[in-house]
Amino acid sequence: MGNDVESLREKQDIVHDEKMETPSPAGLNAEDAEFLSNFSAERRAKLIKKVDWRMIPFLTILYLVTYIDKTNIGNAKIEGLTEDLHMNGLQYNVALSIFFIPYVIAEVPSNMIMSKLKHPGRYLGALIVIWGIIMTLTGIVKNFAGLTVVRFWLGLFEAGFLPGAVLLVSNWYMPNETQTRIAILYTSAASGGAFSGLLAFGIAKMDGLAGLGGWRWIFIMEGIVTVFLGVICYMFLVESPTLSTSWLEPEEIRYLELRQLARRLALSSRQETVSTGRVLLDVLTDWKMMLLIFVNWSQAVPNYALKFTMPQIIKNMGFTSATAQLLTIPPYSCGAISAYGFSVFADRKSWRMPFILVPQLCVIVSFSVLFTKAADIKNNISVCYFAVCLSCFGMYPILPGVNAWNVSNVISPTKRAISIGYLICMGNAGGIIGSYIYIEKEKPRYPTGFGASFGFAAAGIVAGLVLEYCLWKINRKNARLTEEEIREKYTAAELEKLGEKSPLFKYTL
Repeated sequence: MGNDVESLREKQDIVHDEKMETPSPAGLNAEDAEFLSNFSAERRAKLIKKVDWRMIPFLTILYLVTYIDKTNIGNAKIEGLTEDLHMNGLQYNVALSIFFIPYVIAEVPSNMIMSKLKHPGRYLGALIVIWGIIMTLTGIVKNFAGLTVVRFWLGLFEAGFLPGAVLLVSNWYMPNETQTRIAILYTSAASGGAFSGLLAFGIAKMDGLAGLGGWRWIFIMEGIVTVFLGVICYMFLVESPTLSTSWLEPEEIRYLELRQLARRLALSSRQETVSTGRVLLDVLTDWKMMLLIFVNWSQAVPNYALKFTMPQIIKNMGFTSATAQLLTIPPYSCGAISAYGFSVFADRKSWRMPFILVPQLCVIVSFSVLFTKAADIKNNISVCYFAVCLSCFGMYPILPGVNAWNVSNVISPTKRAISIGYLICMGNAGGIIGSYIYIEKEKPRYPTGFGASFGFAAAGIVAGLVLEYCLWKINRKNARLTEEEIREKYTAAELEKLGEKSPLFKYTL
């Protein structure tokens, strides 16, 4: 199998088309071409389902835990965290935002490290165990300073998981298969919001046990579960087809490896020797990435802000803390359903933008309602609660769509790893902004929070439409050239160096 894989690296100039489930064998040697052509659609479907069941459920559970550990401070707040630690509103905002400083900084380096490792599953498992220990220690902090310290370290070690998980998915699946899988992961974030409220409701009843407050037990119990899952991840998370001989047949491994290599435009060992620094600079200066960041912020800023504040918003409606915890479940359930539903259609159509735009419009409507009605929230409970549900329905499909759009339009594995980390890292930078927009003294109206959320959603719509139009223009321009004309203008080496900027490449819209 190793020789087959190496021979595939010699192929040249395969045109990217997201709709292709198996890349065209053009340019391969006769043996590889025959193998790919004879691998039936039925065998392929069976193999992908086999990979799905082995990989996706476990990653989903891990991301569920990641989400809960990151946001359970919002549940702890209404159970007495701020009172017991003698914190004011601004200090609570600082405790939220301090998490995101290392979280943002470490994501790109983490993915760069992970892309070079033979056993990335062990790397992720170690990260999970460490942040699980830190989460447990959060339950014994004594003051604001202690809380900020553990939140900082929690952010540092959680940083590598989501970009790492997306990188794993992109290494196993073709572009038209990625958004649904990423969405399944992200539905666990929405489900995590619901589950977090339910867990907090139950764990908070341990209030007084061993002399500890209910909010402390939330951190302790959830941290212990995280450590356990980290150990399981270290031992059992699938890493790559070549390391999966215990559950994949040799021909299945060969097919998975070859189809990934075949979709890369002019990928050769020489292209992959480009320095990581140059690839990083290419990502940082890519105008497409800049627009995707603004699209991502249309969900990142309002979503992080709402995660930390939703229990309080619902409590402002007049409900008790316990009831408010339970009433966070329906909004997140709406988000889980929409994230999966929109992503299925996006993968089927191999078209990203419409299935990002419609959710963005839902976000616009929801925060418009909250901005105008929340001042008298106790007399507008139904409409405001509906708006909270609608906001989650709109926010959660956006991140899977943005990540799939990015992955579909990047060829080089190194650049893909860096771009995934960078896009997620900049999205999480929105968490820093989101940590401060809901100001305690402005409740229940929260004009800054609801207004800023509306503004970021609107900016994301503009950025997405601009990106769609620009990519469409590039595709149309390239389509006017025949392959013969392109090869007359560029040498094979030049086309190879251009990567996805090659006129032979077709961008996913």
